Amino acid sequence: MLVLDQRKLPFEEEWVELKGAGEAATAIREMVVRGAPLIGVVAALGLAAEALRLEAHSLEEFLAGVRRASDILKSSRPTAYNLFWAVDRVVRRVSRARTVEEGRRAAVEEALSIMREDVEANMRIGQYGAEFIGDGDTVLTHCNAGALATAGYGTALGVVRAAVEQGKAVKVIATETRPFLQGARLTVFELKKDGIPVTLIPDSAVGYVIEKGLVDEVVVGADRVFLSGHVINKVGTYPIAAVAGRHGVPFYVAAPTSTIDPKGEAEEAVIELRGAEEVRRVMGKPITLPDVDVINPAFDLTPPDLVSAIITERGVAGPPYPESLSRLLEL
Repeated sequence: MLVLDQRKLPFEEEWVELKGAGEAATAIREMVVRGAPLIGVVAALGLAAEALRLEAHSLEEFLAGVRRASDILKSSRPTAYNLFWAVDRVVRRVSRARTVEEGRRAAVEEALSIMREDVEANMRIGQYGAEFIGDGDTVLTHCNAGALATAGYGTALGVVRAAVEQGKAVKVIATETRPFLQGARLTVFELKKDGIPVTLIPDSAVGYVIEKGLVDEVVVGADRVFLSGHVINKVGTYPIAAVAGRHGVPFYVAAPTSTIDPKGEAEEAVIELRGAEEVRRVMGKPITLPDVDVINPAFDLTPPDLVSAIITERGVAGPPYPESLSRLLEL
């Protein structure tokens, strides 16, 4: 499996080969690949690659190896739900195999299905979401929820792309998204390639652009959505939602149903805390004293009262979210 090293963008386009579950887990942990849907796809493909190379003399030995590999992948990052959803889906499919060779084929088929379905889901999300975007609107987005965060097309940027494909003139305001700069490095990179007008702002300028009336809608992706309507996304999303709510700007979340956690509780959510050096340095260069204490949460939690709608490939959910999201998931 070849993946684009997103740490090098936008200045270098370097592809990395991942040969199995361990290398896929490392790539996910070190943010060679990132974005909840893409993490799920890479984890599924990594598990399939591991299944192909596992040495096993019996079906029981093979299945035990697949389960060990799945645990390695699940330990790579704790918050994005797609990771667990995709790995468990491959394991369930493989567990129905009657022979080792059938199990290997099943792992590959399921992983490839997950990848194809993600692109199809993103395009449907775009079609549903484009209805909320008016001709001439300016959309603010945070982090990167585009093609680079998925198997293709994107969730939040998929909404923008679909609106543009419908002939609407759409502009985007992208936040830098400190400390990893996904907005500055990746969202700007994608939109410039597509010829979609984009303006970059510091994260701290969100209040300014919204208060000045420069934003018509906010559209973001998600790493985990609970049935309650609570949304976990890149840290900084919650204050954006709060400012948008204060000024009456709609706040939309675009995510596939594979991001919805049907059993978890927002109060019990595990928010990943990442290393201090990501904050102390920018692109490898120190910006502060080397011994300063750092708190570096990767995500935050936005409450449902600040979410105008959740856009999925199965349709749009609105308040009250427990009922609307349950209907979409057919629970």
